Amino acid sequence: MVEYNYVRLKAQHCLLLQLMNNEPKLTQLLELEQIEANIFRGDSRDIGSLHVFGGQVLGQALNAASRTVSEDKFTHSMHAYFILPGNMEIPIIYEVDRIRDGGSFTTRRVVAIQNGKAIFNMSASFQKEEDGIKHQDDMPTVAAPDKLVTMESVRKQVMQFVPEKFKRYLKPNWPIEVRLVDDENPFLPTQKAPNKQIWFRAIETLPNNPELHKCVLAYASDFNLLTTAMLPHNISFGTHNLQVASLDHAIWFHRPFNANEWLFYDLHSPSASNARGFCLGSIYNQQGLLVASVAQEGLIRIRT
Repeated sequence: MVEYNYVRLKAQHCLLLQLMNNEPKLTQLLELEQIEANIFRGDSRDIGSLHVFGGQVLGQALNAASRTVSEDKFTHSMHAYFILPGNMEIPIIYEVDRIRDGGSFTTRRVVAIQNGKAIFNMSASFQKEEDGIKHQDDMPTVAAPDKLVTMESVRKQVMQFVPEKFKRYLKPNWPIEVRLVDDENPFLPTQKAPNKQIWFRAIETLPNNPELHKCVLAYASDFNLLTTAMLPHNISFGTHNLQVASLDHAIWFHRPFNANEWLFYDLHSPSASNARGFCLGSIYNQQGLLVASVAQEGLIRIRT
């Protein structure tokens, strides 16, 4: 494994964040610095969590892999494991292994590294566009996003009731705009079935780059999954003595989409056991086309 000068990288990282007023845009966050042919460096953005947001590592790792693939192939799936919590104070190094370049499919493996240790591992597959059979599940009938309450308005309503130590989780600096289909308060949950529906889109206007839009979807797909598994148990991220962490994450990209436009996320948790919650998600565009499917298992541990 390659060793890096983390003192120098940290200094560069701090300078970069100062230049960006400590709040890099999502495209800046996902756009990695290339150090070698197969080695990239990424910085982090604080969205209120104690560690690097898992969706950020998903999006950056997918970007690193994509930049080593020919332009005639597009991501069709990615499978990732979160190994260690990421430290937001130092850069993340992404090493890409060019496992195979085939005629129709290309395979890449990406390892994310901090302080000489792997914190994340991902395999991704890329495919040329092809014609073939087509079918999909129908999108559920739900209210349009412009008819729904914004997450920002929910934050403002509950901020005065949230203990001080949990207010960092309500910081209004997410680069993804979210609208809740269900009339619920995600920060003060009530017991219900493990199903959730939201609309989301990028706040920043994204350029016309299909692979970048997939990186943004990967980033946003990590929101709301594990909280869906918590719904039957009347707990949330603010619950006392609760330890939550993503363990693995998979995405299959079915059809082209535009992350500047609203995307509908239909979430369900079929199972929770052994301190783990398993969640599935289907993502549709506003025309009802299924553009991606998501699966994740995460740690949900209530400490005694």
